[in-house]
Amino acid sequence: MLIDILTIFPEMFTGPVDHSLVKRAREKNLLQLRIHNLRDFAEDKHKTVDDTPFGGFGGMVMKLEPLCEALESVLDRGRSGPEPGIILTTPQGERFSQDKAKELSLEDHLVFICGHYKGVDERLKTLYPLKELSIGDYVLTGGEIPAMVIIDAVVRLIPGVLGDFESAQTDSFIDGILGPPEYTRPAEFKGLRVPEVLLSGDHQNVRKWRRGEALKRTLQRRPDLLDWDLLSDEEREWIEEIKREGR
Repeated sequence: MLIDILTIFPEMFTGPVDHSLVKRAREKNLLQLRIHNLRDFAEDKHKTVDDTPFGGFGGMVMKLEPLCEALESVLDRGRSGPEPGIILTTPQGERFSQDKAKELSLEDHLVFICGHYKGVDERLKTLYPLKELSIGDYVLTGGEIPAMVIIDAVVRLIPGVLGDFESAQTDSFIDGILGPPEYTRPAEFKGLRVPEVLLSGDHQNVRKWRRGEALKRTLQRRPDLLDWDLLSDEEREWIEEIKREGR
């Protein structure tokens, strides 16, 4: 995968992309990451990337010219195949989710525009097929941190990045629910013992226990995630039993 990042604060990416799984993906040549300073594409001597909005009111708006110049520099117009996915990080965008991360992990080329100020000139969205994404219903000082969050979630799903890809298949949200509780050695600590089923060696029972605990946790913490149509008859019975027992 090739990822281009268009930002007015390229220094912010020093660190997050040089450690952990993103670093591993780059070292394995599974990911090429290019960071571009939008100010390098500004046309005036002051490297201006923003201006006051038409119509008055406060704040600033990201200018079209540097954004278009930067996008044209990273889009390979001569190459065949699907167009790169262009993502604008903005609080007005679609809520980012694990399903969206899986969708984006199938792309060969992603371009991130890190939004700032009051946003970008609206005409940019007509000129280019932008996907607007938000990581939550709150406002940050800029789109760099949301871009880092999205990139981290996407890159770990590229086959070969995780040493144990099965681990990713049991993450929260992968199949629409939260993950179950997890335990490791020692089997007993300060009088607290690991559930016996996990020590039994019976993989079928362990899988059943994990699924039941995942459903219970989802019901307790994020009932909005449960899709009744995607559950088996047995799982529906489990949930009804949990409700009756008030667990």
